[in-house]
Amino acid sequence: MTSHPLSRADRRRATEARILDSARELFAAKGFDRTTIRAVASSAGVDPALVMQYFDSKRGLFTRAVQAPPAAQASVDGDALLGHLMATLGVKLGGMPDGTLAMLRSMLTDPASAEHARETLDRQITAIGDALSADDGGGEYGDGSDGSDGSDAELRAALIVTTMVGVTIGHQLLGLAALRDVPADRVTALLRPALDALTRPAG
Repeated sequence: MTSHPLSRADRRRATEARILDSARELFAAKGFDRTTIRAVASSAGVDPALVMQYFDSKRGLFTRAVQAPPAAQASVDGDALLGHLMATLGVKLGGMPDGTLAMLRSMLTDPASAEHARETLDRQITAIGDALSADDGGGEYGDGSDGSDGSDAELRAALIVTTMVGVTIGHQLLGLAALRDVPADRVTALLRPALDALTRPAG
């Protein structure tokens, strides 16, 4: 059976995907500042000028490399949301995608990477906060009046997200001795009660 040759558009997409794969690996290993267009091109087996032609700049390449598809909306049921969060943390502790590692490794030294991380985390906080608020059966503060003693859904969502980010950085990027060799299921089991408390309004 004779195979049909790839179209020009298909060849371009394949080359672009190869460049992005190489970029993710290098950004994840070295961060934004220490990764060069020349190194990405060499890893992908293309000319550096082609990388620039496809992505305009190292910044454009980085932005594309760290993009992730939008996460599916989690259930508003508290138990289901907690299960989703613990599964997500377990996956991250098992090894994050290179694009995510690249963003986390670069965000403390590169302001644009930090802004990208901030926007990504803000979206996660909003989505989780909306789910918590719906599960609480009220508005942002439960009673719809003030923030003194209601559900504080957005704040609880922010604490959930930043806790998960901190644990992930300590485990994956810093390799903290107390976390490095601990199985992901052990970490998630110990964290579960704390995150469970945050999915519910304070009594």
